[in-house]
Amino acid sequence: MCIPPPNVTGSLHIGHALTVAIQDALVRWHRMRGDQVLWVPGTDHAGIATQAVVEKQMWKERGVRRHELSREDFLREVWQWKEAKGGEICEQLRALGASLDWDRECFTMDAGSSVAVTEAFVRLYEAGLLYRNHQLVNWSCALRSAISDIEVESRPLSGRTELLLPGCPTPVSFGFLLSVAFPVDGEPDAEVVVGTTRPETLPGDVAVAVHPEDSRYTHLHGHWLRHPLTGQLLPLITDSAVQPHVGTGAVKVTPAHSPADAEMGARHGLSPLSVIAEDGTMTSLCGDWLQVVPDSVLPHPLGAPSSSPSPSHFLVSLEASHFHHCHFPQGLHRFVAREKIMSALRERGLFRGLREHPMVLRLCSRSGDVVEYLLKSQWFVRCREMGDRAAKAVESGALELSPSFHQKNWQHWFSHIGDWCISRQLWWGHQIPAYLVTEGHAKGDREECWVVGRSEAEAREVAAELTGRPGAELVLDRDPDVLDTWFSSALFPFSALGWPQKTPDLARFYPLSLLETGNDLLLFWVGRMIMLGTQLTGQLPFSKVLLHSMVRDRQGRKMSKSLGNVLDPRDIISGVELQELQAKLRDGSLDPSELAIAAAAQKKDFPHGIPECGTDALRFTLCSHGVLGGDLHLSVSEVLSCRHFCNKIWNALRFILKVLGEKFVPQPAEELSPSCPVDAWILSRLALAAWECERGFLTRELSLVTHALHHFWLHSLCDVYLEAVKPVLSRSPRSSGPSQVLFSCADLGLRLLAPLMPFLAEELWQRLPQRPGCTAAPSITIAPYPSAHSLEHWRQPELEQRFSRVQEAAQTLRALRATYQLTTARPRVLLQSPEPGEQGLFQSFLEPLGTLGHCGAVGFLPPGTAAPTGWAQAALSGTLQVYMELQGLVDPQTHLPLLAARRHKLQKQLDSLLAQAPLEGVAETQMQQRLSSLQLELSKLDRAASHLRQLMEESPDPGELKP
Repeated sequence: MCIPPPNVTGSLHIGHALTVAIQDALVRWHRMRGDQVLWVPGTDHAGIATQAVVEKQMWKERGVRRHELSREDFLREVWQWKEAKGGEICEQLRALGASLDWDRECFTMDAGSSVAVTEAFVRLYEAGLLYRNHQLVNWSCALRSAISDIEVESRPLSGRTELLLPGCPTPVSFGFLLSVAFPVDGEPDAEVVVGTTRPETLPGDVAVAVHPEDSRYTHLHGHWLRHPLTGQLLPLITDSAVQPHVGTGAVKVTPAHSPADAEMGARHGLSPLSVIAEDGTMTSLCGDWLQVVPDSVLPHPLGAPSSSPSPSHFLVSLEASHFHHCHFPQGLHRFVAREKIMSALRERGLFRGLREHPMVLRLCSRSGDVVEYLLKSQWFVRCREMGDRAAKAVESGALELSPSFHQKNWQHWFSHIGDWCISRQLWWGHQIPAYLVTEGHAKGDREECWVVGRSEAEAREVAAELTGRPGAELVLDRDPDVLDTWFSSALFPFSALGWPQKTPDLARFYPLSLLETGNDLLLFWVGRMIMLGTQLTGQLPFSKVLLHSMVRDRQGRKMSKSLGNVLDPRDIISGVELQELQAKLRDGSLDPSELAIAAAAQKKDFPHGIPECGTDALRFTLCSHGVLGGDLHLSVSEVLSCRHFCNKIWNALRFILKVLGEKFVPQPAEELSPSCPVDAWILSRLALAAWECERGFLTRELSLVTHALHHFWLHSLCDVYLEAVKPVLSRSPRSSGPSQVLFSCADLGLRLLAPLMPFLAEELWQRLPQRPGCTAAPSITIAPYPSAHSLEHWRQPELEQRFSRVQEAAQTLRALRATYQLTTARPRVLLQSPEPGEQGLFQSFLEPLGTLGHCGAVGFLPPGTAAPTGWAQAALSGTLQVYMELQGLVDPQTHLPLLAARRHKLQKQLDSLLAQAPLEGVAETQMQQRLSSLQLELSKLDRAASHLRQLMEESPDPGELKP
C-alpha cells in the first residue's frame, strides 16, 4: 500500500490525518496477522505550489524574481528550500504514529521518479497516446500556466458579486448579464440581441448562433450581422446546440475562449480569434483602442465613475502573483477592457441592458484569479482507450471500488473523459522530454517538428531518422515546460517500487493489495493511476479501492484556511493556546478581510485554545466515523471525549496490574476455564469483541472495530466486570480465577486495540507479566492479533443474554436509589416472579446484581407472598418485580419536600413543551421523546412520594422478611 503523497509545500490537516489513521490501522492489523506488509511513504513535488512558495520567499528576503536567475539557479533554490523546509510532513506522520517503511521514502522529483516519468512519456508517445496540439486549455493568467481541472474551483454566484483578483487593485463585478445588439447588415432597423456574462470576450466573437427552428430568427437565416465594436460582418448561423428558451435565444460564438463555442465553430468552419493573452491582457487583434495608454481606467464596480491611475496599476501585483517576471503589458487588463467595451457599446447605442444574473465563476484555486480558456500548443494524453479499460475493470469486477461510490459515476466519468493536458509553464517539475527541431529539418515544412527521447542523444537519433539528415547537423531545443504534477503522481504505485527497472520490490509488491484515499481524489488521481498503470505495466495497479469521507468541521463546512477551521493534527494531539492558533493564521497568506473572518471563527470555536487530546484519541475518533457514507463532521470535543476513554483504559490497567501483583503467573488463554458465571460472561464478551474486530478489519469498516472495542473496554470490562469482581478480589484467600481472567482481558484487549491506539496499547502491554517459558514478542506491533476462531470456545451467547437481564435489574436498582437519594446506604433487595425459570436466571448472579446495583444482600420473595409494606417497588418486566428496602434508610419528612420540588420543576418543563407549536420531522420526534421521558420521570416521582407517605403512616418491621 502507498500513502497518497501530500504536497511537500504544506502540512497535513485533519483530512490527511484521517487517511493516515485508516491506513495505519489496516497496516498494523495485517502485520499482527503475520502478513508481509509494505507501506511506502512519499511526498509530491507540487509544481505550482512549491514554485510559488520559493518565488515569494526570494522576493520577500532578497527582492529577487525568478526570471532574474537562470533556470538551473532557480531550481537549486527550490531544492535548497525542499531540504530545509520540506520535512514537516514527515514529522507530522511520525507524530500520528504512522508505521511507514521510511527506508523506502520517495519524492516525486527524486532520481527514480524522474526516470519513471521520462520512460512513461516516451512509451505513451510511441504508443500514439500522447500528442502535441493547439487547442483550448484551462489557463491561469496569474500563474501564466495551464492548470488541471482539479485546480479549477467552480464558485456559484447568485447575483452581482465583487471580487478582488490578482493584478486588479480594485474589485471586479461578476454575476451580471449584459445585453448587446448586433445590427443586421442591410436592414437599418433590424438587430439580434445577445446576452453575455463576459463582455471582455466580445472582440473575439466570430458569429452569432440561433436554433434552426426558432421562428423569431427564421427570416434572418443566411443574413450577416455587424459586430457591435468593430463593425465587421459576422454570419448568423443556425445550430441545434443553441437553447432557444434561454435568454433571447441568440448566442455569441467565441471559439477561442469557450469549449462549447469551439465545437460549434468547428462544425461551421469558423476560425477562432484569440483576444486574451497569457497574462490576462487584451491582444493586439482587439485593436489599438484596447491597448495601454497613460489615461487608461482601472477595473471598478459596474456603474462607478472611471478613474485615471498611473500605468503602474497594470503591472502584475507583487503579492498577488510571484510566478513570472514583472513587465509592462501591451494590452489592457481584460477586466479594465471590460469597462471600456461597455462604455463603447453605450456610445454606439448598442447597449441593451444590464441585470443581475446567476452564474458559475471558474477560479484558479492556486492564485484566486479567474480561469480563462485559451488556445495553446500543449501536450495531451489520449484518454478514451485507457478510460474504456478502466471502466471495464470495474464492470468486470477486476477492480473493486468502495461501496460508498456508485459504479455508474465511475462509468459516467470515463465515458465522458476528454484528453488530458499535461503541459505546465513552470520551471519546477519534470521537464518534458520533447525537443523541437529548429534547424536542419525539411525546408518549406510549415509544421513544427517535435521529437521525443529518453535523452537528447536519443531524441537526436529520432530526429535524424525523421528528417533524413545527420543528427549532428540538427539543432534541438528542449520544451521548457514541465509535466502536470498529477502525471508523476499517477505513476506512484509502481515508480515508488523502482519501475521501469525490474526490481525485487516491484516483483514482490506490485500490484498493490489496496489503495485507500479520499473520495475527492477518485477521478483525478485514482482514475489516472489505473489508466497509466494498466497501460504501462499491463496490470491494474491495485485490485481494491477504499474511499473515505471528506472531513468537515462541526458546522459541516469544508476545511479552508480562509474560514480558520483548518487544524494541524499536532495541535489536537499536543494542545495549543488560542494565541498560537491565531499567530499561525497571521503567518499564512490570507488577505486582511479573510484574516479577520478566520480569526473570529477560531475565537468562537476555540475560545480557550485546544486541549491536549493525544495521538491515540485522535486516531480512534477518526476511525470511529468509518470510511463509508457521507461527510465526516469532526469536533475537538469528540476527540476530547475519546481521550477520557483512553484514561479509562489506563486506569483499568492500573487496577488490573495491582490485582495481579508481582508474583502472578499467566495461564495460557487456551487453558483458561472460568470458574463462575460472571467470569464466563466477560470472556464471552471478549471473544465477541474479537469476532467483531475481525469482521470490521476484513470488510475495512473500521467504525465496527472502534464500536466493538469501546463497548468491550468501557461497558463490559470497566463498568461491569471490574465492579462485579471487586468483592471477590477483596476476600482472603483469593481465588485465582478472576486474576487469570483479568490478565486475558488486558492482554487480548490491548492487542485488539493496538492497530488503532498504538501508543497506549504498547505502553500498557509492556507492563503485563510474561508467561514463563514463552518468548514474548518484543513489541505489541508484531504480537499475534487475537483471532475469533481461537477464542470461539469462550462464546456463550445464551449466558450473555441472561446477564443482560441482570444488568437491566441493576440499572433499575440504581434508578430507585437515585429517586430516593440513597447516597451511601446499601438497602436490601428482594426479587419476585411467578416464573421458576426467571428465578433460576438470577440465582447465579445475586452477588453481582447487588454489587452492580450498589445494594446490599439480594434475595427472593416467594411467589404469591404479599409485597413488603413501605418498600420501594419497580417492575423489571411483565412478571418480575423488584423491591428495595426503605425503612430506616430514608427520612420521609426530609425527602417528600425534595421530591415535590423536583416534581414541580419537571412539570413546568412538561407544560412548556406542551405549549409549543407543533413541529415536523426530526424535531417532532425529538420532542415526543422528551415528552415521554418527562412523563415517565413524573410517574416515578409520584410512586416514590406514595411510598414515602406509607412509611410515615406505618412502621412495618421488614426484619422478618430475611432474604
